[in-house]
Amino acid sequence: MRFNRVLLSTTLIVVALVVQVTILARLQLPGAVPDLMLLVVLALAFVYGHVSGALIGFGAGLLADLAPPADHAAGRYALVLCVIGYLAGLAKPEKGQMRTALGPMTAVVAAALGSTLLYAAVGALVGDTAARHVGLGGLLFTAAVYDLLLAPFTIPLVMALARKAENDPLAETQSGGGGGDVAAGWLASGTGLSIGGQRGGLRLRAARNRAARAGRIKGVKRL
Repeated sequence: MRFNRVLLSTTLIVVALVVQVTILARLQLPGAVPDLMLLVVLALAFVYGHVSGALIGFGAGLLADLAPPADHAAGRYALVLCVIGYLAGLAKPEKGQMRTALGPMTAVVAAALGSTLLYAAVGALVGDTAARHVGLGGLLFTAAVYDLLLAPFTIPLVMALARKAENDPLAETQSGGGGGDVAAGWLASGTGLSIGGQRGGLRLRAARNRAARAGRIKGVKRL
C-alpha cells in the first residue's frame, strides 16, 4: 500500500473508532449500534480495491478488538471486517466513482447484514451466545437501518478524500509541473537573449548603413 493510503486510512479509522466508542455506543439505541467503522472500510475498499480493502478491514477490526471496552475475543471483528473489505473491494467501480446511489446503498445493507451474521457465527464458534439473548433478527434489522441512515453522511466524504489522496495533485505538480516550468523558463530566457542579440546586431548594422549613406551624401555635396 502507498504511504498516502496508509496515512489516510489510519487517520479515518482512528477517528471512526473514537466516534464509535465515545458517541455512537452511548446513544442507547435499541438493537445494534451504528457501525461507523464498517462504513469507513466499505468506502475505502470502493476506491482502493479488494487487497487494500482486506488489509484496511483487518487493521480496523483488530483496533476495534483491542480498544476498550472490548468484551470479546481479539481478532473476531478483525476477521469480519477483513472479509467485508475484501468483498467490497471486488465491487470497486471504475475510477473509484459511483454513478448512482443504488450500488453503495445495496452494499451497505449487505455489509451490515453480512457482518452481523458473520460476527454471530464466529461468536458461536468460540462460545459467545450473546446474540441469541438479544435476538438475531432485531440485530439484523437495526444494524441495516442504522448503517443505511448513517451511510449518506459517511461514504461520499470518505470516498472523496480517498480519491483526492490517490490522485495526489501536489506530487503531480511537483514532479510534472515543476520540471515543465523550469524547462519553459530556460527556453524563454534563452529565446529572449537570442532575440535581444539579434535586435542589437540589426540596430548596429542600421546605424552603420545610415552613417555610410550620410557620408556619401556629404561627399556628393562637396563635389
